[in-house]
Formats: sequence, C-alpha cells, structure tokens
Amino acid sequence: MKKRRVWSITPPVLILGTALLLAVGVTYFLNRIVFFAELGLTVSVIAVAFGWMIYTRRGIHSTLLSVAESLDQTSKDSLSSSPLPVVVCSEQGEILWYNVIFQNEVLENNAVYGESLSVITGGPNAADLSKKKFVDVSYGSRRYTAYISKVTSDDTALYVLYYIENTRYKKVFEEYMLSRPSVVLIYIDNMDELLQNARESERAQISGKVETLLEDWTSKTSGLLRRLASDRFLLIVEQRHLQQIILQKFDILDKVRSVQTGANISVTLSIGVGQGATLRESEQLARQAIDMALGRGGDQAAVKTKNGFDFYGGVSRGIERRTKVRTRVVASALQELIESSDNVLVMGHRFSDLDCLGAATALASCIRGLGKCANVVVKQSQSLTPELIKRYIDSGFGDLFLEPDDALLNISGKTLLIITDTHNPNLVESEEILQAAETVVVIDHHRKMVDHIDNAVIFFHEPYASSASEMVAEMLQYIDGINMSRLDAESLLAGIMLDTRSFVFKAGVRTFEAAAYLRRLGADTVEVKRMFSGSIETYKEKADIVAETQMYKQAAIAVDRSGLGGQLRIAAAQAADEMLYIKGVEASFVLFADEDSVNISARSLGDFNVQLVMEAMGGGGHLTMAGARLANTTLEQAYNSLIEVIDRYKQDQHSRALSLKNAY
Repeated sequence: MKKRRVWSITPPVLILGTALLLAVGVTYFLNRIVFFAELGLTVSVIAVAFGWMIYTRRGIHSTLLSVAESLDQTSKDSLSSSPLPVVVCSEQGEILWYNVIFQNEVLENNAVYGESLSVITGGPNAADLSKKKFVDVSYGSRRYTAYISKVTSDDTALYVLYYIENTRYKKVFEEYMLSRPSVVLIYIDNMDELLQNARESERAQISGKVETLLEDWTSKTSGLLRRLASDRFLLIVEQRHLQQIILQKFDILDKVRSVQTGANISVTLSIGVGQGATLRESEQLARQAIDMALGRGGDQAAVKTKNGFDFYGGVSRGIERRTKVRTRVVASALQELIESSDNVLVMGHRFSDLDCLGAATALASCIRGLGKCANVVVKQSQSLTPELIKRYIDSGFGDLFLEPDDALLNISGKTLLIITDTHNPNLVESEEILQAAETVVVIDHHRKMVDHIDNAVIFFHEPYASSASEMVAEMLQYIDGINMSRLDAESLLAGIMLDTRSFVFKAGVRTFEAAAYLRRLGADTVEVKRMFSGSIETYKEKADIVAETQMYKQAAIAVDRSGLGGQLRIAAAQAADEMLYIKGVEASFVLFADEDSVNISARSLGDFNVQLVMEAMGGGGHLTMAGARLANTTLEQAYNSLIEVIDRYKQDQHSRALSLKNAY
C-alpha cells in the first residue's frame, strides 16, 4: 500500500485541530465539566499528532544521513555543501530534501517538501528516472540537465538529482532547430486540363487568383515563395512557421479549391514538404512527398517525416488527365521489356476480382499473341471471379493460369513480372514471386500508399483512372502486333464495369473511350453482365447483410456475424454497394470475420472519403471504394474502432468547414 506523505497530512491535521477546539469552545457555555474534559483530551490528541509528525521528520533526516554515507560522503553535510543544486526524492516521487543552493537558485526560496517530483522537473516523474541516467527538466524560466543517482540504504531506494543549468544553450539549440529551412513544392493539379479550352485572359485570371492566395498564405511567415512554372511554386520556410502551417492542416488547400474555372471545375493543389539536414536533402525529400501526393490523387499535402509520410487534405475527387502521352510512352517501354524477356508472369492481388483478373488475363493473352510465353498467377480456389476463369478454360486457354507454387518454378533471370490492380507488396497474390523476380512492372489505379513496390522498372500509376482494366485497354492500343480477342475485350470491360459500378462512379471521358474501343472489338455487354452473376446463396447472404444495416452519422454500417465464409467477400462487397441506395446514406461499411481477422468493405457516393477512413484503420483504396483488414481483432473491436475513426473524420470535416468559413 502506498505511504501517505507527511507534508500532505499536516494541513488536514491543523484544520481538524482547529475544528475540534472550536467545538470544545461551544461546550464551555453548556457544561463547564465536560468542557475541561474535552479540552484536555483534544490537546492530548493534537500533541500526539504533532509529536508523530516531528518523529517522522526526524526519521527522514536519519534516512538522508544514511544516504550520504552510502554515497561515500565524508560527513553528514556533504550533500548540503555540494556546489551543485541537489534534490532527493523517494521511489514514489515524493520530494524529501534539497540543499540550500537548490532552494536559492532553482526554487528561488520557495518550499516544495512533499510535493511530486514532476513539480520541479516540468514533466518527468519517478518512473522515468529509473530508466535514464540524466533527464532534461525545466522549472520556471530556467532549463536544467538533471543527472540521476539511485542509492539504496536499509532497503530504502532514493533518487538523488544533481541540477546543472543550461538555459542559454538550450534556447540557442531551440532557436537553431526552429530556424532550419524546409522546402515546400506546390503544384497546381492538371492546369493544362483545367484550362484546355479557356481563353488567355481566363488563364491569367485563374493563375493570378491562385498566386495571390499563395502569397497571402505565406505572408504570415518569413518564407521565400517563387514561381517555377505556370503551375509550380517553390516555398522555402523556417521550421517555426512550417509547424504552424501543419497545425492548421494546410488550410490553403480549401482556399484554393474555392477558385473555379468557367466550367465550374475547382482548382486544386498538391503540396510536398521536405525537412532534411541540408537544403539539397530537403529538396529531394520534398520531391518524394509531392510524388506521393500526386500519386494519391492530388488535392492534398504530403509531409516527409522520419517515420514515413503524413497526409493532409485529399477530400475531393481526382481530376481526370485527358492526355495519353504517358500511356504511349509506357506502352513503348513495356513492349521493349516483353521482347527482351524469356517469359512473362502477370499477377494481381489476393482474392482477385474482375478488375484485377480481367486486366491480367487480357494482358497475358495479348502478350501470347506476340509470341512470348505468358501466364496469369492466381490462386483459383480464392479468386472471386470463378466465372471469368471458367470462360477461359472453356475456350481452351486453361493453361493460361498458374498456381503461385508452379509459377515460382518458372522464374529465371529474364522473367518479366507485371503486377496489376495493386502496388502494395503485402497484398500481391504471392510475395515470394515478387521477391524472386528481377524485373517488375506495376500497373495500378489505386491512390498511392506509403508501403508501395519501390523496385519497379515501370511504375504505371494513374489514380485518375477508373480501373486497372481501363489502363490496360488504353495501353494495349499502342503496342504493335496486338490482336485482342473478344473474350479479352469482355474481360477488360467487366473490370471497368466493376470499378465504375456500371459507369456510375469515377467514369471519365477516357473511361468511355476505352469502353467504346472494347465494344468495337466485339465485347458483348450481355455476356459481360453474366460474369457478375452469383449463386442464390450469395444473394441471400447479401440480403441478410443489408437487413442488419444501422445508420451512424450518414454512414450505413452492417456487421455480418454468420461466419459462413465461402462467397462472403463477394456478398459483402455487393451489400456495401446496395446500401448506398438507402436514402440519407453518404457511405457504407460492411464488416465480416475471416479466420483471425476482420475485413471491412467501404463504399461512398463521393462526398464521404472512405479512403481516409480506411487508411486510418490500416487499409486504403479510393475516395469512393476502399477496404481494410484488421488482424487479431474481433468484430466488436473493429466496429468500435470504425466508429472512432468516423467521429474523427467528421470532426475534421467540421473543423475544415469552419476554418474556411472564417477565412472568408
């Protein structure tokens, strides 16, 4: 049981003693005999109490003497005569004693006997002392480094702290750190696409508005803002001001979004922040950060830190790039890699869907048409697209598919591995194949994650695209010698229809152009629709999930507790789509258990960014379609975590709206 502090007992004893004397004084007017009896008894009790406290203080003094002896001091006054301020505390963090120098120089003649150690350290307590040899502390306006010595006497553990003042040096160090320059790169997202048909006067007007907002934003700092190009800016700012910008969560993103073109399209920014030891290193880190911000769809800020990246913003839809220049360049480079390889393996993510496998099968089939050996790596037992696989097998292309173990045996030094519909190394169908392949190409449309495949020869990443199938359909048009079959075209069209939910979400101009190209190749929309057909059991499971829907802050949440497995992944995804059609629903979440983990399928109509919610839970995806997998957790724990993240997301949205309102 924790001992009470003698100093904390003294005030109550004084108060009780005074109260008793007053009560005894009242009896003087009632009964003199009782009064004198009570008075004698009260005085005796008060005397015993104060005697006990004096005895306790003498015991503390004796303990301090033994501490001095254990420290090999020459006399009992060694600690008192120390040229450094010294304080002694108990193992529980109670201040027991300090010398005269400590009282005069540190405490400035104040008394802190019996107080908690954190009072004179500005934070660190006794529990922190046992782990360190010294600790930085502050008291009043002064800073110190306290060196710690632990001593034990008569089974009593005490801490002796020697204070060395270094206020000036710490202030110089802090000023040095706050004055360190950081590099901020600011890009206007898709300036050419936004103003493609605009007049020169409109271009200058919009560019001027954005530049004025940036100048007003940076005028509160001592930073240097310079225009690098019509849509690019460089800001060099001190750390002291960058911290304020981060605390304000880059509110310039919301201000610039209010600027619109004549076609009512909002202008958005992408910001990359680098903080390095030198300006060159800061610039390199800023470039990495801006690449990450653009890879996640733009309209956000990415700050490169020691632990990775911190993201701010990203609440709007990505703006579609209409130029296909990069697609042609990637197609040409990919063709060269295919021609120089011995064999090609195309692999997607685990639990492959129509977009993942549709893009992979069409790409592998077309590569075979170039005379190269190509296969699709897929675990057929875990695929969510058995109908697509069956169609290829029935058409005589069953050898197109390889299980991961078999594909691993076919890898050589000249094997080309193409990853479709994911860029996360932890989500691929086989991590062993990814590690074994020397030449890797990534084709993906999901917003860029921190943990991405970083050794790819070609990293074809378009967060503006609706699907990986759309990207493959565009790219195959620029590869010489490609002859796409009707089955391949239907596979790609099925992938596009899945991720756009039949051209409802994230379907841009290029999406319809790719679909029209596939339709010209003979893709039958009826046959494509049949690929989406499921069993009656899946349909019932979907209906049961939807029936369990509960509303929470414009979000529909359903928890499947059946534990049936099987086609539950398909049913959960379909149920999440269906729940969006409920009136008043902005986003939908379906939770279901899978062995020792919980999976979450998230969908939205666009106003609710489910990507940010899922990223906060360790997942990822798009603004309108995302997911997460929570290992070693229960449905109840996952549900509670989801509620907390939704609350934080809504609070951030509310704070952003208020700050934008106050800004205008």
